[in-house]
Amino acid sequence: MVVVVFRSRLRAEHADEFHALARRMLALAESMPGFISYTWFRSEDDERCSIIEFESHEHLRAWREHPEHRAAQQTGRERFYEEYTLQVTEPVRDSRFQRPPRLHADDHPG
Repeated sequence: MVVVVFRSRLRAEHADEFHALARRMLALAESMPGFISYTWFRSEDDERCSIIEFESHEHLRAWREHPEHRAAQQTGRERFYEEYTLQVTEPVRDSRFQRPPRLHADDHPG
């Protein structure tokens, strides 16, 4: 698995245009072979952090080089972003935990 951490700050004057393009790029990314997941967060000081997962570097490269995504990258640098950093990494370790669902009194079998 390959993980992309994309931290950015947007220019406020193009926010509506950015959000429309971002929705299109997410739909395109989700259709790409090897796409695993995408999530994002925004801090109180308006820094955005997107976390994108692909199955391999080859899958990520195909996404990075997709012509529509390349055009969006250029538009982002020209119009949308005040600043950004992009880091590509591979997990060193992966562990998970999920609490099992609790049974309610009405759900008790028998």
